Amino acid sequence: MSKYYPPIDKEKQFNCIHCGVFAKQKWSVLCFGYHNANVSPITFCTCEHCNGISYWYEGRMLIPAEAPVPPPHPDMPAAIVQEYQEARGIFGRSPRAAVALLRLAVQKLMTELGEKGENINTDIKSLVAKGLPVQVQQAFDYCRVVGNNAVHPGEINLNDTPEMGQHLFSMLNFIVEDRITRPKQIAGLYAQLPEAARAAIEKRDA
Repeated sequence: MSKYYPPIDKEKQFNCIHCGVFAKQKWSVLCFGYHNANVSPITFCTCEHCNGISYWYEGRMLIPAEAPVPPPHPDMPAAIVQEYQEARGIFGRSPRAAVALLRLAVQKLMTELGEKGENINTDIKSLVAKGLPVQVQQAFDYCRVVGNNAVHPGEINLNDTPEMGQHLFSMLNFIVEDRITRPKQIAGLYAQLPEAARAAIEKRDA
């Protein structure tokens, strides 16, 4: 996945909150009244790629709901996209509530990966036994530990360290990229091999 550049007040380019494309942004001040004589404290930003508009006040995005986090991975299962998008929509107002939703998304993702989805820790252990790479295991455990602290009182205060919750979005996208996208891409390329070659490979490994 390419690097995500979140929307930042007055930045000239970032990933658009509407289309997700890294594009140039044009900033203007919202005016009203006869001949726009009155200047408001509201600024607005127009994406040069999709013409989508966002409205800002005192350095914070007001409309759409502030979501300085990456959009869901294109291959993210539909079963968890709703939780992910809802978490994006409320992250600016309540990182703790957003992370709690992401914890639910991780639990649902486990069933998509063939696990029971009843206990995230147990599911991670099962995936590790099946050969889960260390980096993906660490990403899962990051989601698990930070998510648990959002649901139950713990050592992590997400209202004091919202960046920890912010990383959770990237971690979830990373897991989807590794567990869903890459296998799908490799399977697609493998399917393009001549049938005789694939038959020979299957015979070799039988």
